[in-house]
Amino acid sequence: MGNSNVKQHLDTAEKTGACQLSKSGLKEFPEDLSRLTKNLRTLDLSENKILLIPLTIGNYAQLKSFSMADNKLSNLPEEMGNLTKLETLNLERNSITTLPNSFSKLKHLRNINLSGNRLLKFPSQLCGLTNLDLVDLSRNKITQVSEDVKDLHTIELNLNQNQISSLPESIADCPRLKVLRVEENCLEVTAFTPKIMRDSQIALLAVEGNVFDLKAFHNLEGYDDYMERFTATKKKFN
Repeated sequence: MGNSNVKQHLDTAEKTGACQLSKSGLKEFPEDLSRLTKNLRTLDLSENKILLIPLTIGNYAQLKSFSMADNKLSNLPEEMGNLTKLETLNLERNSITTLPNSFSKLKHLRNINLSGNRLLKFPSQLCGLTNLDLVDLSRNKITQVSEDVKDLHTIELNLNQNQISSLPESIADCPRLKVLRVEENCLEVTAFTPKIMRDSQIALLAVEGNVFDLKAFHNLEGYDDYMERFTATKKKFN
């Protein structure tokens, strides 16, 4: 996409508060976006070749939706924590290894997609954010989930296709967790303790592709309690 087309998109965004620059062949974050810091609410820079998010990202105080999926990001600036109105953040299919500590300030965040990155650790920076609905951490390199997951307030947590070999019992204490996806990891059936099966609010456990067969899962202590929650939730939405 040529500069004239980029300019055209920026002119439109100045009026609408939404800027769509996906698949634009961009190799860097467009400097000209700086004129939109006061009114930009939606920014889509997905499917480009951008290596870095500039420190000036913190100036986009009105931003509610931000997508940089399918770029070449390996780290994120602390200044992203200034995006305190952000509700949706899509960073899937990059090369991100860690999150800035400032992510703990994103109090309005509802959906975050970090699928297909290179995270090695569960990002505890997301714990304590009370408006989360979906946290997608699938297709990373996470090996364990920390005890402080108990403070994660999301409704759905997707950990499919990682390298997780154990789950902390504290995951049963997540106040809003209804859906837990842990398919294609390295979990033994013993990872699903009676507390997780019986005392959590989890009503959908996706567990296929681990190192046990489903018959063993069905024989777990607390499985009947889990199935009661599963059935009740299914009825609610049918």
